[in-house]
Amino acid sequence: MHASDPIPRPLRDHLERAKLGVDESYVVLPRSLAESMPLPWQQQMAYLLDELHRTYDDLPWPIYRVVPSRAERLVDLDESQLAEAGYLLEIDSSGELVYRDRNDSVVADPQSTKVLVPCLDPIFHQPRAISP
Repeated sequence: MHASDPIPRPLRDHLERAKLGVDESYVVLPRSLAESMPLPWQQQMAYLLDELHRTYDDLPWPIYRVVPSRAERLVDLDESQLAEAGYLLEIDSSGELVYRDRNDSVVADPQSTKVLVPCLDPIFHQPRAISP
């Protein structure tokens, strides 16, 4: 490697391409799938997670709440889904529908604005074996 070569970031590169359980801040793995992996995979993952936790055990780790969600257009949500996503629908003085976010800002294009709404978890939750 030369001094001008970029620093290799294989995990970051992989996560930028990944679509399942990854967003810009977090990686989420369904526990039932992780526990159903072949034993050698589980052993490798357990080792790597242990290394991660030992390395960063001095940080104030929060307790995470993961909610299965799907992206839906703002205009397709009912009142309770809007409230849960942090939006409000009202009728302005001219009789037009207006969507507002939790900062009370008007949503400029509600037709193309997508938000996450909770959904049933589609991942099978009983341990099952898979072939390596």
